[in-house]
Parts: sequence; structure tokens; C-alpha cells
Amino acid sequence: MDALINNQNRIPDEIIIVNGGGENNCQSTLEKWKSIFSNLKIIKTENINLANSRNIGLPYCKGDLILQTDDDARPLPDWIEKLEKAHTRYPAAGVIGGDIIDAGGRSYLSQIADTATFPHHFSTCEVRSVPGVNSSYKKEVISQVGEYDETLFRGEDVDYNWRAIKNGWKVVYIPEIKVYHVHRPTWNGLLKQHYMYGRAHYLVREKWPEMYSHYPKNVDSFYTLFKWMASWTWFPLVDAFLKLTVISMRRSKLMCSFARSKVRC
Repeated sequence: MDALINNQNRIPDEIIIVNGGGENNCQSTLEKWKSIFSNLKIIKTENINLANSRNIGLPYCKGDLILQTDDDARPLPDWIEKLEKAHTRYPAAGVIGGDIIDAGGRSYLSQIADTATFPHHFSTCEVRSVPGVNSSYKKEVISQVGEYDETLFRGEDVDYNWRAIKNGWKVVYIPEIKVYHVHRPTWNGLLKQHYMYGRAHYLVREKWPEMYSHYPKNVDSFYTLFKWMASWTWFPLVDAFLKLTVISMRRSKLMCSFARSKVRC
């Protein structure tokens, strides 16, 4: 809440919070924030999944642009400002998102989680999906696409963005639009997260057979056989190389930053 209310260059017109309660219920904290920001609406509900929570909150959103993030994310100060400008610059883009960077530290696990969990692109580009933790939608898209699929325990953002594409909208990724995110702090948690992502990918792929994937559903031709073999050899190697490049670049930036601060001292 501090990142959205106190630290944004452009103050939001309204904030809708869907509070699922549970073991770490933050209702009392949210009430304190409401006394600071009057346009904060808190909706109490049972925590089922993200799709359900978003379906509950979306009807309360009144603006022409709807920005989404999660409770474990911290948008950078120019987040709202840049998303607003991006939607003006790209009128055909119904969905715009950006980079998600780790807020947990500089450990090896942190760097692996940062690189492997979310997509990273070096320049503005058209993509098939952006993660829900750093996403924004024109209100017209929400009206056309409708509700999130609550049968999906993960991958509801991929499904929703694919439906936006099928409605004729573009999905755009802009690397300068950033949020910090608290990634999984343990190897076990990270592996479980990616296992769940894999299961969700299967479900979304079953729902949309025509959706692009490295993995062919059936091996019934030389092309699909070649693609199946590449999906287990070439694609993982290229993906690993690109992610290693990202890690190396970020390490270089951290070392450069540390060296400069040391010189100034």
C-alpha cells in the first residue's frame, strides 16, 4: 500500500483491494490505510484463487484503465505514470505489462528465481502474455473478455490475455515498467511453484489447443516430431543461455553499482 499511496509520481484515482483473509489477515492494516487514502475500497471475501478475487474486484473498478498487481509486489514510483502514457502511445494494445524484478536480495537462489519465474525482454515488444502481477487493461478489454476462468488455479492471466488477443487486441511488454516482487525464498518453494505453473500450462493448453507452445500436442508428422525433439533439446538450451545472459548482466550491474558507491565513499 505504501508503494501505491505514498510513493507514486501519479496518485491512483482509486484502489480496490480484495482481501481473502486467512491466516495472515491484514484487514486491520487495510483499515488504517483507508483512513489515509479515502478512495480505497476493501472487499472481504473467502480466498479461493486469484481468478476469483479478480472477478470480485473488477466490477468495482470505475476507471478507463485498470492496473493489477499482487500483495507480494511493490510497484516502482513511475509505475502508474508509465502505464498511463503507454496506453495512450499504443491504442491497439489492450494489455500492457512489464518487468518483474526480485525484491529479496542478491543470493544465488534470488537470481535464479528472478530469471526463471517471469519473462524478461530487453526492449518493448508484442508478446502473447504478461504476468498478472504487473499488468494493465483498457476497460474496453475487460468488457469484451469478461470474467477470469476460476477453474484455473494458476495461469488465469495467460488464459485471459489469450482471450484478449482472440478479441483483436495486442499484448505489449515494456521493460521500463517495473515492479519489485518477493520471490519464493527456498528451493523447495521455487520448485513447487514451477511445478504448479507446469500443471497450469497443461490446463490452459487443453482449453486452447491452438495456443502457441513449444510442446506439440500430437506427434503426427515430421514437423511435429522435429518440434517435439526440439522442445526437449534445442529450446531448453536456448532458454538456459538467454537466462544465463540475464543473470550475468544483472551481476555486472550490481558489481558496477557497488564499485561506484565504494568510490564515492
